[in-house]
Amino acid sequence: MAKNKEVSYEEAVNELELIIGKMENEEVSIDDLSGLVKRASELLGICREKIYSTEKEVEKILKKLENENLDENK
Repeated sequence: MAKNKEVSYEEAVNELELIIGKMENEEVSIDDLSGLVKRASELLGICREKIYSTEKEVEKILKKLENENLDENK
């Protein structure tokens, strides 16, 4: 997976699952381990950011709907 393109949440999770699978099956050499751990850390950051931004957007939408309902009930 290209590191420079925008990675979707699902792509990040799928890549994380692949990395975890390799580690669990001991398919990772010591030479590759630090690179995979670094990539996993980057992917976790992407997932965390996407969850946070989605949560904020949903809160914003819900607040807008709540305000619209309050305005309608006046």
